[in-house]
Amino acid sequence: MNANSKIVTLRIVVNAPIDVVWSRWTSPSDILIWNCASDDWHTTRADNNLRPDGRFCYRMEAKSGLIGFDFSGKYTAVVPKEQLAFLLDDGRSVSILFWRQGGSTEIVETFETENTHPIEMQRDGWLSILVRFKNYCESLSTT
Repeated sequence: MNANSKIVTLRIVVNAPIDVVWSRWTSPSDILIWNCASDDWHTTRADNNLRPDGRFCYRMEAKSGLIGFDFSGKYTAVVPKEQLAFLLDDGRSVSILFWRQGGSTEIVETFETENTHPIEMQRDGWLSILVRFKNYCESLSTT
């Protein structure tokens, strides 16, 4: 961890069973739909080798085409329907826990901040993506 990094933990409950949540969180075709922090951004490519030491890369771009970046790294832990942990290419660590709560699923996401943007901006961006994921899952039939 960088000496200037902080740890941020976010929680959200998705009103969908853990099987559905896990599938939609990890499927590249689903990631393309929900993975953005605002309506003026989108994910144009999602590669996901879901295994320890497997790599992932989500290409995130402004819809204007003016800017974009790869959100990429390597998995350090993959426990289906329970945990994902990874190291981003910039060296920051991320952990995501999935907790079954009856017919719902709690997601707990913990990440190291980077030093370019204010912590509040990073927290709000990551939370916005979680809310979009929740809305996406809940908008689809879970039967």
